[in-house]
Amino acid sequence: MLHTDLNFSDSKNRPRPADLESSIARLEDWLEWRDFQGNDPHDALRSPLVRALTFNNRWLGVAWVQLFRRSPLDLRRLFGVAAGHNPKGMGLFLAAYIRRYRVTGERRDGERIAFFADWLRQNRCPQFQEASWGYNFDWPNRSFFAPAGTPTIVNTAFVAHAFLDCHELFGKAEDLETARSACDFMLRRLAVIKQPPGACFSYTPLDRRRVHNANMLGASLLARVGRITGERHLLERARQAALYTVARQSADGSWPYGEGRSERWVDNFHTGFVLTALLDYIRCSEDSAFEDSLERGYRFWRSSFFTRDGLAKHYAGKLYPIDAHAVAQAILTLLAFSGRDPEAGARAFRLAAWARVHMQDESGYFHYQIGRWLRNRIPYIRWSQAWMLRALAECLTREQCHRNFVLIAGGKRCV
Repeated sequence: MLHTDLNFSDSKNRPRPADLESSIARLEDWLEWRDFQGNDPHDALRSPLVRALTFNNRWLGVAWVQLFRRSPLDLRRLFGVAAGHNPKGMGLFLAAYIRRYRVTGERRDGERIAFFADWLRQNRCPQFQEASWGYNFDWPNRSFFAPAGTPTIVNTAFVAHAFLDCHELFGKAEDLETARSACDFMLRRLAVIKQPPGACFSYTPLDRRRVHNANMLGASLLARVGRITGERHLLERARQAALYTVARQSADGSWPYGEGRSERWVDNFHTGFVLTALLDYIRCSEDSAFEDSLERGYRFWRSSFFTRDGLAKHYAGKLYPIDAHAVAQAILTLLAFSGRDPEAGARAFRLAAWARVHMQDESGYFHYQIGRWLRNRIPYIRWSQAWMLRALAECLTREQCHRNFVLIAGGKRCV
């Protein structure tokens, strides 16, 4: 049973554009007051005290990160964890404001685009010539330790896609050059695990993990750049990555997070990453060989990660925790598939309306998670705020398209 204050049935109708704009404005005010800086669920080691208490032991580092991530009380002020600009978050903000600008055309939104693009160019990972981005915190995980600034394929792909959005909007060569340089980072600096069929990119230059959402995000970027530049070798390398992940799809249509023994879980937003990236690959490459895999994966995702009413779940089989990142990516995945699934668009808008009512704080930011008994209100900048702004901005863009379609259908001229 849902708690009465989480009832999804109160979000049956498409939200009014004014509601979307109000929600975005409240979140923007909160973000701008903080100069788009904040904390992250995994940033415990930004504390000098916590770093000292790990005694250079990776597993102690993992334990501290998990303690901070799981605690409903924000321990960061107590331990001196400073807020900061998160490169992946900045890339998501860039993508969000590009969509805002498409709707508003306002100078202020254009200035925000320039701000985020300039920041990202100035804060590329300095250890490589090619464009790449990591996190602003040390990241100990089950497989290896990544010092702050270690570039990842996931961060690099999301940021580079945002630069491609810039290129499509303004036509500037430097934006395409940045995205093309990110492709070189993947091709030159990442390990390539060849286990036919296909070949998988590593997550960072430091490891050889086989993570499906990361691999597919890399494939989607290579295919999108290759379509623009006409470089066939980028499309071929993208196909090898897609082939690797598609060949390892489970019988029920799902993908595990990764191929390692400790990485076999399946969740909502990583599955969404795989699906939207595979969809992007198919669109950009015009390769129809993986259509069946895409359809089976989407059917699994829609049937497994939502309640009967349509509320996004983090994991299949259980409602809690209701996670802001999972909700935002569910909105984006549904919108991405709205051309294939006639119900997807309406479901996305209902989910956005629910999140606005039930997860957005009075001060404007979005809460991290809603648990069965407790609500975690910590305002994580990348995990919650950047993703929700990106999702709401996409909704606003689609709402504008919807209104324009209605005007055209009514015989009126669209402006």
